[in-house]
Amino acid sequence: MMKMNRKKAAFYEGFLKNSWEFTVTLDEKAGIEPLFRKFFLKLTEYWEMSYALLFLILTPLFLSACSSAPKRPAEIFSVRQLGENQLELVNEAVDQGDYERALGLLTEAKRLAAATDDPGLLVRTKLAEGGVLYNQGKAERAEAAWSAALLEAETSGETELAAQTRIYLARNALLTKKASPGEVAAQVTKEIASIKKDTLAIALGWNVIGLAEKEKNNYAVAETYFKKALAIHEKANYLEQAAYDWYLIASSRSMSGQFTATIEALNSAIQFDRRAENTWGLASDWRAMGDVYKKAGKTAEAKAAYARAADIYRSINRVREAENAENRLQ
Repeated sequence: MMKMNRKKAAFYEGFLKNSWEFTVTLDEKAGIEPLFRKFFLKLTEYWEMSYALLFLILTPLFLSACSSAPKRPAEIFSVRQLGENQLELVNEAVDQGDYERALGLLTEAKRLAAATDDPGLLVRTKLAEGGVLYNQGKAERAEAAWSAALLEAETSGETELAAQTRIYLARNALLTKKASPGEVAAQVTKEIASIKKDTLAIALGWNVIGLAEKEKNNYAVAETYFKKALAIHEKANYLEQAAYDWYLIASSRSMSGQFTATIEALNSAIQFDRRAENTWGLASDWRAMGDVYKKAGKTAEAKAAYARAADIYRSINRVREAENAENRLQ
């Protein structure tokens, strides 16, 4: 029989007292009948052995649960995140007019998209590629890239990305006059309705509708759509895009002959581009300011604005654009 010391006997007897309300104590054991004493010792021995066995069973489980080994993730996103970050750099370069740098960054973005075979990343990479090509004046190649993006989105079931891609294609059709402003506005309105998550895609849609309304000489209506896009960009702190919204608003106001309101809009564009340190945008804003002053017959102000635009262009080694700005008064 297993021996127990006094403390263990007291512990188990106390446990039995609490459970079954025994009234005897260790000091009173001398008066306990031999049969009951034998029963008691057998019972306490049983409890001690059961406790030891339970300890042996639970200890490995406890140590396993407390293990510091990391759990394996259900899905890996590291390479995809690198691809998304690379695309962000591409889009920033496009917004800043640095198309050569954008093309260089795009090469790595395309590689990462191919490496992950992620449909969403593949679509967004093709959309970015189309944007770079379009801004380089390669409209046909841009349309081909956007068409490839649409095929990927539709094949893989990326509904919102497919809608976004159709907005890009609709804008291209508007600017290349392959579709009427009314057709473009109707299509983009339909696409926006199917986009639930991507607010930037919705903002793009509002701007395209605004451009369509501007083509129809509905300048006040166009401005309401540009301001819808502006509200989205301002809320999300997309500074370059907000600056471009104000640039579009200025363009619409200029077409309707609102000189003072146009200058105010361009000043707002400049403020956002300064906050974003968007050098290309700032040069474009000041060149547009020169155009507005020139149209209003304010030659001195126009010359100063063009000179400022030229200085900014030269700061990023865009000599041809700088010379163009300086020669706009001629």
